[in-house]
Amino acid sequence: MPHKPASTALDHIRVLDLTRVRSGPTAVRQLADWGADVIKIEQPASLEADGALGAGRNTADWQNLQRNRRSLTLNLKDPEGLSIFKRLVVTADIVVENFRPDVKARLGIDYDNLKAVNPRIILASISGFGQTGPYAKRPGFDQIAQGMGGLMSITGAPGEGPMRVGIPIADLTAGLFCALGVLTALIERDKSGEGQWLHTSLLQSQIFMLDFQAARWLMQKEIAPQVGNEHPTSVPTNRYETSDGSINIAVAGDQIWQRLCTALDRPAWAKDAGLSDNAKRKERRDELNAKIGKIIATKTTADWVEHLTEAGVPCGPIYRIDEMFEDAQVQHLGVSAPIETDPFGETQALAQPFQLARTPSALTVSPPVRGQHTDEILEELQIDPDDLKALRERCIV
Repeated sequence: MPHKPASTALDHIRVLDLTRVRSGPTAVRQLADWGADVIKIEQPASLEADGALGAGRNTADWQNLQRNRRSLTLNLKDPEGLSIFKRLVVTADIVVENFRPDVKARLGIDYDNLKAVNPRIILASISGFGQTGPYAKRPGFDQIAQGMGGLMSITGAPGEGPMRVGIPIADLTAGLFCALGVLTALIERDKSGEGQWLHTSLLQSQIFMLDFQAARWLMQKEIAPQVGNEHPTSVPTNRYETSDGSINIAVAGDQIWQRLCTALDRPAWAKDAGLSDNAKRKERRDELNAKIGKIIATKTTADWVEHLTEAGVPCGPIYRIDEMFEDAQVQHLGVSAPIETDPFGETQALAQPFQLARTPSALTVSPPVRGQHTDEILEELQIDPDDLKALRERCIV
């Protein structure tokens, strides 16, 4: 089938997708879901087993990542395969890859080579540790970046040692920053008429996501500790046990503190000079948490959410993933959407977390079978059917 855009927002953009595993496919998914013509370029099945790098195609993980694109098999290590790829580059706007930095040059698809074919091309690269430097050739994995990027040192309960976050946050943020870089480069190209090379890494992205925790060190030389479910600076902000589950309460600022005192029927706390500002409450963090915990344990989660919300105190239940998808607000927001997949049939996948009112996104095209669109894409390049047959016989496509 020809390109069937998921949105009209980027339906004028063509992307050649050389990515694998998670960070790269995350970046490309942002472009595909907003309508770009994404051609996923994969090794012929005879040269690479399913799941050799990353999850296999029949997993929920792979299916969720790989929607809204077409699949072309192409052996880039063969000169003829590389020649076909460069013919595609002439027609494309963006190439996205997350090989180790030296692989591009070995294959002949580094930015200088691509620019020679198409001066308007944008090459987007994701690596583990950056394109240059002492660690550039190291393979990048999410948990390694979480550790080296400082995140694990501030995650988990005090005294329990470093803890990884429950999602591959370095992979995901590197992919999102890459997509943001692509859109920035596209806007700049409208002005200059030229493409450029943009690159990010798991390590850089993870460090950037430390945000205020990193700023505390850079500007104040404070090393953030582990504080578990508490907020590192706003007190009291914590998870508290109710009579039937758990609840988060977030007190940011003195006005909300006054509301909490009223909601918990503790007027003396509101008048206590030793609790009048966040700095003083921080000094009495453990005492406060213990007292609040005893009160919260007397009612159900639903009761507290209703009561505290009415009082203007930020709060919310702590859901399992299945409970989260059953929540009325979550369902109203449409965080998942129907999709047809080969292994699961009619099912649901995550939808985009932002909406464009005039050019919405949809899950239009099922995640492709390997090489599903090879013939049609090469026919678009006007490759003769007999030549295509020969390319298949030599495992070039």
